[in-house]
Amino acid sequence: MSNKAARRTLIVLLWLVLWQLASIAVNNNILLAGPYEALLALIRLGATSAFWLSVISTVLKITLGFATGLMLGCLCAALSYRYGLFREVISLPVSVIKSVPVASFVILVLIWAGAPSLSIVISALVVFPMIYYNVLSGLDSTDRKMIETSELFRFRFRDKVNHIYLPSVIPHLRSAVAVSAGMAFKSGIAAEVIGRPLKSIGSGLYQSKVLLATDELFAWTFCAVLLAFLFEKAITTLMRRLMSR
Repeated sequence: MSNKAARRTLIVLLWLVLWQLASIAVNNNILLAGPYEALLALIRLGATSAFWLSVISTVLKITLGFATGLMLGCLCAALSYRYGLFREVISLPVSVIKSVPVASFVILVLIWAGAPSLSIVISALVVFPMIYYNVLSGLDSTDRKMIETSELFRFRFRDKVNHIYLPSVIPHLRSAVAVSAGMAFKSGIAAEVIGRPLKSIGSGLYQSKVLLATDELFAWTFCAVLLAFLFEKAITTLMRRLMSR
């Protein structure tokens, strides 16, 4: 283990000890359950099939929402770059999607589509504007001289994309994916807490709140944070491998 990793581990252990000491001082598991109680709750939840069904359902839905937002963002950015009129028409709805609070969209989606598809739609809506603006920024920053040269020598469309546009877009897309992956998970689970679809992490969080089970609340929260971290790492690793080809 490197010195940096060892230092981070010690810092995490320090905060866990402080958390446990604070829980002991409060002496009320409803107000503040400690990490030990949260770990026991996580083990208890992990022994049930309902827990794993909730985790799998949430991960699959948020992944689908992320993929949808990613593809729509890239497609609309390409169309906006190519057609000025399309950029003008879509600028308002993209700005609205970016600015409107997630809670407002959650309520609208609950009315229009219901709870089962809630996290899919919300994750897609959160991801879409970030991908759109970053990809469009990358396209706009493409060297015009290189484009003119490719047209002069009649490059094939595929060669233009691979050798001119992608090198300009990839840095912007990579940073957008890194940020939006975590945001997709956080917003998707937050939407589930409001909509409470069956077999979801958000429903588990809400249930622990109703029952005043703070240890289970921390257990579900730890699960959500860990999944968001793993999801972000998996997406960025996949993107890095695809871009290197």
